[in-house]
Amino acid sequence: MDYSQEVIVREAYEHEQEAIANVILDAYGQYATILPEQRWIDYQDSIRKSVYGDGPEARIVAVIQDKIVGSAQLFRSSETAYGHSGIQSPVIRLLAVASDVRGKGIATLLIQDAARRSLTLGATTLNLHTSDMMASAVKLYERLGFERAFDTDVHNGDVLVKGYCLNLLETPLLSGVV
Repeated sequence: MDYSQEVIVREAYEHEQEAIANVILDAYGQYATILPEQRWIDYQDSIRKSVYGDGPEARIVAVIQDKIVGSAQLFRSSETAYGHSGIQSPVIRLLAVASDVRGKGIATLLIQDAARRSLTLGATTLNLHTSDMMASAVKLYERLGFERAFDTDVHNGDVLVKGYCLNLLETPLLSGVV
């Protein structure tokens, strides 16, 4: 793929659901060997349900030469994202970049778009959850200004899923300085 082409970040079209699912499963496939087999099977099912479900406020994709290479879902709250109350501001889920285009700033573009959309919803923060197995994602989030939000941590079985929050009114992410 020619990376010199411009990355376009936009709202996904409904007919692109399978392509989005494939990008997410490709990106998250690195965890298949880390997770117990049944948990990986359940995770894949959860990803597909989210891609084809009605919950997100926005389905954001990154496209290079008409090919979807990244995706993120934006929900209005933790209730719509996870089915439990607690966070009353936008939440990003299933941020993914295809394995063959990582390191090109695509995840940052997706997060910037989600942050802008969150501001238009009247929010002052943007939240997400991740776990220690996603160490490179954690580094990215922290570099972009997300801070640990311990009060939003949840457990998924025996795994601690850590909450992070970005202050949209103070982040350089929206001024393009990252």
